[in-house]
Amino acid sequence: MSVRNRFGTAAAIALMTTVGAVLLSACGPENSGSDPTAAPGGTASATSAPGGTAPGGTARPSSTAPGTKEVNGTSAANHLTISTGTRTVAMNGTTVDFGTAVRDLAWSPDGKRAAFVNGDGDLVLAGPDGSGKVTLARNPGGETWSHPTWQHAATSPGDLPESAARFDTVVFSAAKGGVLRLEKIATKNVGGTPEVLTPHNSEGGNENMPQPPQTGNTWSNAGGRRGEIAYANTPAGEVYLYDDYIRPATRDLGKGSQPALSPDGEHIVFVRAVSGHDHLFSRSTQSDQKAEKDLTPAATTDYTEPAWSPDGRTIAARTPDGVSTVPADGSAAPAPVSTVKGLPAYRP
Repeated sequence: MSVRNRFGTAAAIALMTTVGAVLLSACGPENSGSDPTAAPGGTASATSAPGGTAPGGTARPSSTAPGTKEVNGTSAANHLTISTGTRTVAMNGTTVDFGTAVRDLAWSPDGKRAAFVNGDGDLVLAGPDGSGKVTLARNPGGETWSHPTWQHAATSPGDLPESAARFDTVVFSAAKGGVLRLEKIATKNVGGTPEVLTPHNSEGGNENMPQPPQTGNTWSNAGGRRGEIAYANTPAGEVYLYDDYIRPATRDLGKGSQPALSPDGEHIVFVRAVSGHDHLFSRSTQSDQKAEKDLTPAATTDYTEPAWSPDGRTIAARTPDGVSTVPADGSAAPAPVSTVKGLPAYRP
């Protein structure tokens, strides 16, 4: 079945992330910490389950079935994390209990905070160990929110070093009454109200220039340091690149879905159905370089929901059996790395 059929709406996307999780043995995650900017009273209480974590996100050992791998594809070395729609996230060779359902987890560019949609459909921020949770925006009801991403931009057009970068806006998809739109909210506005992100082309207000679709937009994913956000338009089956560096500009990058931008914003990977299976394709984000490369030309299964490693060398993707990785340059075939079935994401 093609990815377009399986992920036609944000609601379907959210449901996909609830596929059953494989629970791993647990010990404390490395480099864990809470958000130092969390507002007083913003920490949610976490009820610990046997083998999960204690209140506040402290990992607690769990029993492991004979022959079960403890690491199962995630480690501090490879930065891979997998959210399954349950309250546990696989990372650092263990599972971390966030005390609430974690859907569509995305890491801030510095790796210190996670954004996700909880069981109530709210947009939540938390530290890597699940502590310091704050509700960035509360779902008003009648909407389905999915796939948050951290917009990453320089503080001014001349400031490109990492030290000058900011990532104070979260963009996500919102579905209401069957209509899909991108929305955004500043991370300082805890408990705030999101606003619609309006894609424009490079001519912005020129009414004679065709504008990109304003509805049907979903699966946002940020990269680079110029405020770039890749997203998919479901009705058109197209992938777009939104650039908010100096002034908003949007470009159509071609047929596909579920896009992911490389950390430097120079390349994009996306999903497209080929001969009955979902393949991963990559291309440059430069407007004068349109050549595409099939990273999974011999696919005998579906590769979906791609994510880039922090060094830009590896792409993780979901499969029906778990998570596989493939070199970003397509120099080798995909290889399974985990049997945990969920959304892959890399923590920088």
